[in-house]
Amino acid sequence: MDINHHVTVIDFIEKGHSLYVQVEVFDGETNKHFREEVRFLDDLLYGELVHPTKSPLSQPCRTVTVEYLRNHFGR
Repeated sequence: MDINHHVTVIDFIEKGHSLYVQVEVFDGETNKHFREEVRFLDDLLYGELVHPTKSPLSQPCRTVTVEYLRNHFGR
């Protein structure tokens, strides 16, 4: 079965060393949508959406989301 995860950057703003990102994610494994804010502090990515143990996303979707955001913003 082909599971599609979709990540969409809605908006972002940079303040000093921080980058705040409003992101919408569709988790193809759970068939749920999430819209939350995550934050880069230099190269570190923060937020419950991408947290290894607190994320509501399935593990494969969380991995796709983290990789997408790191590649998209070059961090």
